[in-house]
Amino acid sequence: MEAMDLLKITEAEKKALKGRGLILTNDGEHFIARIVAPNGVFTNEQMQMVTDVARKYGDGRVALTVRLTIEVQGIPYENLEPLVAEVEAAGLVTGGTGSIVRPVVACKGTVCVHGLFDTQAFAKRIYDEFFVGWHNVTLPHKFKIAVGGCPNNCVKPGLNDFGVYGQSVPEQDLDKCRSCVKCGVIERCPVHCVSRGPAGKIVVDKEKCTNCGKCIKACPMHSFSEKERGYAVVIGGIWGKTQRLGNNIGGVYSEDEVMKLIEKAILLYRELGKTGERFGRTIERVSVDEFIRQLKSDDVLSRKDEILAVAAKAKGGASC
Repeated sequence: MEAMDLLKITEAEKKALKGRGLILTNDGEHFIARIVAPNGVFTNEQMQMVTDVARKYGDGRVALTVRLTIEVQGIPYENLEPLVAEVEAAGLVTGGTGSIVRPVVACKGTVCVHGLFDTQAFAKRIYDEFFVGWHNVTLPHKFKIAVGGCPNNCVKPGLNDFGVYGQSVPEQDLDKCRSCVKCGVIERCPVHCVSRGPAGKIVVDKEKCTNCGKCIKACPMHSFSEKERGYAVVIGGIWGKTQRLGNNIGGVYSEDEVMKLIEKAILLYRELGKTGERFGRTIERVSVDEFIRQLKSDDVLSRKDEILAVAAKAKGGASC
């Protein structure tokens, strides 16, 4: 299709295509197709498919997005549907746009030496439940979820609408501390929250501690043990035209508890958010303390069916 013919495509048609991850580029002639895999994990067969469709239907180029999707570039209009058919046959989808839960991102905690849990497996569970299962739930704006394996925050959970990162909460037994001249815990702590107290015994500043768990294996006297392992939750982060660092809701949560918190966060956003308003701005308007109070209660779950019925008729405000 020639550029002149493309002008005959209505704005409504362009919007519908964009909602499927088929986006008109700035040359006015070609599209990109955004291919989504669970938290950016593609099999070798799926990667071969991407190579094949890029060659057959695009200009041969592919690009990685910041949310771990792949974009096939330089696609003429008439090649869009054949491309989508091959993508779906490989068990993937095009998409990742609109006022919905966006593709979930995860760091490499699954294989990283710092990872406290299997980030890709947990992100896949979130992907299946909320990106796939809630795909038709229209929100006031886009809703991004990030899963980090430890407090290093490589995937920036605090700048996503809902962020999760691993926690290994240490417990100290001062009776086992031998006031060693060279303290492995002091040397190993990445945030320098450990110092010597009375009689040379080490003291932990719990306000600075990030629960990375590095201290647990650092003491030869085993004066540290793991009290609890789970996830920290951060809500309302924004990275875009304006920025907002998310709010840590406090506490350490199990995987099942995190799944429930995500569900409640999405429901509250749909219920309290205004069209075009990012999740973090909704939290600010309601007030951080009040929003966290509602998030930690189960009141919103009793209104789930009503909220989802409204969501089916709602108009989202995301433009990208």
